[in-house]
Amino acid sequence: MTQEQLTPERLEKTIIFDLNGSEYGLPVNFVESIETSLPITRVPHEKNYIKGVINLRGKIIPVIDLRIRLEEEPEHNKEEDQIIITKIDETQVGLIIDSANDVLDIPVNLLENPPETIGTVKKEYIHSIAHLNNRLIVLLDIYKLLNLEEIKTKELDDQ
Repeated sequence: MTQEQLTPERLEKTIIFDLNGSEYGLPVNFVESIETSLPITRVPHEKNYIKGVINLRGKIIPVIDLRIRLEEEPEHNKEEDQIIITKIDETQVGLIIDSANDVLDIPVNLLENPPETIGTVKKEYIHSIAHLNNRLIVLLDIYKLLNLEEIKTKELDDQ
């Protein structure tokens, strides 16, 4: 046996979710929970992709419509929509999705750089693409997607 055969394959544990008929993924270590659609309180003068805030167990969390953020065709929010609660450092943000449907261990050697053009989704929000068992999964870059500097600046402005 070679050293390569003895080394376990590195896997990326990923939450897979549907959005407008396509499959996307986020690393599970950034996901706190997946909630059924909660009442969203609109906040005036926000960017169009920020739908408002939710009260989740006493904590106020901003909510982003992922369809609009990814520049996909926006749909009217449906009752079946879910909200992925993400957390980076101490900042929580909810992402409206159609439905979370899987947790996969994706071998990192199957991750490919995104092509120059990829439908309507902005390339800057894409970390990589995984082709796994006849599925094409777009793995999102959570840092660029959430733009934490903008969110933290907004939080400071509100204080």
